[in-house]
Amino acid sequence: MADAADKPRVGLFVTCLVDLFRPTVGFAAIRLLEQAGCRVEVPRAQTCCGQPAYNSGDRGDAREIARRVIAAFRGFDYVVAPSGSCAAMIREHYPALFADEPDARRDAEELAARTYELTQFLVRVLGVAATGARFAGAVAYHDGCSGLRELGVRAEPRALLAAVEGLELRELAEPEVCCGFGGTFCVKYPEISDRMVRDKAADVIKTGAGTVLAGEMGCLMNIAGKLHRQGARVRARHVAEVLAGMTDDAPPIGAAEGEGG
Repeated sequence: MADAADKPRVGLFVTCLVDLFRPTVGFAAIRLLEQAGCRVEVPRAQTCCGQPAYNSGDRGDAREIARRVIAAFRGFDYVVAPSGSCAAMIREHYPALFADEPDARRDAEELAARTYELTQFLVRVLGVAATGARFAGAVAYHDGCSGLRELGVRAEPRALLAAVEGLELRELAEPEVCCGFGGTFCVKYPEISDRMVRDKAADVIKTGAGTVLAGEMGCLMNIAGKLHRQGARVRARHVAEVLAGMTDDAPPIGAAEGEGG
C-alpha cells in the first residue's frame, strides 16, 4: 500500500448546488477519489466559483470570488469538481479575469492547470477503468454544455459507466443538446428554457431508461423537475452516485425522502 505522503493531495471543489441541494454527490466524489488512491480534503474557505456573477457581466465580483478560490486551493496537487461548469469556470475563465494583473493571472493559470472535472480526472489523470460499482437497470446520459464544450468531457463518464455491472447505457437521440438550464439563462429566458427542457425530457423518456444521469447538478435539477411535473417515472441521479455505488444513500433528485430507485 502506498504511503499517505505519496498519494496525490486533492482539493474537492464541492460546488454550490451540491453543497446546498445534494451533499451525497460530494461524498460520492470523495469515495471515488479515495478509492483511486488520493488524499482528499475539502477546504472550508471555498465558496462559489463565481460563475453566476461572471455570466451576468459582473466581472468585479467574479474576480473577487476567484481570488478567494485561488487562495483556498493553493498547495493542492489537483483540484477536482463534480461539475463540468465549475471546473470550466476555473480552467477556462479565471485567467482571463486577471488579464490586466500579471501576478494574479499567473496564480489563476497555475490553478487552472491542475483543475479537473471528476470523471475527467479519474480517467485521464488517474487511469481509472472501473470503480467496482453495480447498478441494475438502463440509464440515459445527458452531456452538460460546459463539460462537453469547454473541457471536452464526453467519453470519460461513458467509459466508467460501461464498467458498472448490471448497467445498460441507452444513448439519447441528442445527448449534447442543452437542457435549457444554462445558469442564469433559465431565469432570463424562461419560455425558451422551458421548451428546451421539455424536448430534453421527451428525449430521455423515448430511451425507455429508468434513470437519467449527468455530471452537472443544474442540468439534473432542471430535467428532474420537468420529468416530475410531467408525471414521468424516470429517476435522475448524478453520475458520481452511481459510480460510487451510493444510490441507496439518498432518494433520486427531486424525489421525496423514502422514494428509492
